Amino acid sequence: MHNLWTSYSRKTRSGTVFAAWMPEVNALRAEDFQFGPLVSRAVAAESDNQEDQESDDDMDDIDVEWPPNPDNFIDEEWPPRDPLNEIDDPPPPPPPRKRRPSPSFDDLLATGKPQTGNHRRRAAKRAKGIQHEGYKPRESTIRDHVLPAEPVASPAFDAATLPAAQGAYAAKVESKQEKYGSKKRRTLAEMIALGFQVIHWNGIDARPLVDSTGRIFAVLAGQPTKEGYPEAVIRAYDFIKTQGTASHFPAAMCRHRRGLFAAINIGLVYGKGQTAPTWLDNKQHTSLVESLLSNKNITRMANFASFAFSLWAPRLHCYYVDYNSRLSPHLRRPFPKSVFASVAFNFGSNVWTFKHRDVCNLPYGWCAVQSLGRFDATKGGHLIFWDLKMVVEFPAGALILLPSATIAHSNIPVQDGEERMSFTQFTAGGLFRYIDNGFRTQDKLAAEDPEEFARLMKLRESRWQDGLALFSTLDELLPDD
Repeated sequence: MHNLWTSYSRKTRSGTVFAAWMPEVNALRAEDFQFGPLVSRAVAAESDNQEDQESDDDMDDIDVEWPPNPDNFIDEEWPPRDPLNEIDDPPPPPPPRKRRPSPSFDDLLATGKPQTGNHRRRAAKRAKGIQHEGYKPRESTIRDHVLPAEPVASPAFDAATLPAAQGAYAAKVESKQEKYGSKKRRTLAEMIALGFQVIHWNGIDARPLVDSTGRIFAVLAGQPTKEGYPEAVIRAYDFIKTQGTASHFPAAMCRHRRGLFAAINIGLVYGKGQTAPTWLDNKQHTSLVESLLSNKNITRMANFASFAFSLWAPRLHCYYVDYNSRLSPHLRRPFPKSVFASVAFNFGSNVWTFKHRDVCNLPYGWCAVQSLGRFDATKGGHLIFWDLKMVVEFPAGALILLPSATIAHSNIPVQDGEERMSFTQFTAGGLFRYIDNGFRTQDKLAAEDPEEFARLMKLRESRWQDGLALFSTLDELLPDD
């Protein structure tokens, strides 16, 4: 009988294994089994092993080098390998992939290419939202730019007295001179002698113009100073100058009611007997126009003007965006990406404008004017507000938003040897009337829907006041603490 260790596992009710190995008694019976011979063989084998051990001990008498010299064992690897370090070193990690930067909003507007990746999808979504809903300034932006802004008060001026025509789709033409402008060249010294107040402005920090009722009717919006915006303005000026120099402008284009310089209007117009809004045909200057509109630096300036509009007149800005979105499906070409419908580029080394009002623009709407060039803004290039008796320093790159249809304005020339141009955006008041009439002319509305025509005629009496109500006050713009 022999004790054999055998596998004998048992489990509890929960499935736990215990006593995996335990002795089990097995009775082995064999009639011919003899234990003695096995013992004899084991004794003989033990004697042989003892003799081998004695033979190995004789090796101690041999004169050998100790410790052994590795050079004598050229077939052996020395130093011996450490089995723990037999694993080969892992290959170096691949260099990180360069991620393409997320495109700016300017690039999206300029290229229109489909976007890929999460960042590009979000950028495209932002661009689409701005296009359809306009800019929505953050509360931090309002605190940084609106809260510290120092207003320019005009306690003797009320914006309600501005000359709007009945129906408030255009300005009132009070005299021929108001429409065609005064061509007299005015210097800064002459304006001061006439009793005009000089507003010193650095062209960066915003300064709203406030009337006697607290309405912000215009704003010196300034310009950004970060993310390369000043450099973009310089590149935009150089590009416009280069394109203008390379183009041929007939004499008729260089003499008009705003000044003695070449000017190109681009965009959507409506009026003078037109039955529907149309895009201006720039004819031989079409390639020039396309290059100007596709320039990313000019686009960046246009985007800032739209943003400043939303910051200082959010209700009026939303009013523009709403009418733009309603008009866009009725156009053969998409609506301009700017909140304004039209653009004007003025070419020349010393662009200064005559006293005038842009009477066809929306009377309570704003026009965006941005100056460009290289000049001393303290000695020339000022913007004159004739109704306010103010002369405002207007540095290069700065933006001013004003109701150009109802406020008479002009510029002071820069000094000899200096350069100045301007970039202007605006929207004709007739576009708003066309939309209000159900996308048709007033005569067609009267013939097709007399009741609607009568309703709109009744609204003519209050539209000017309703338009003024779209202006904001400083208290409205500031966030609640």
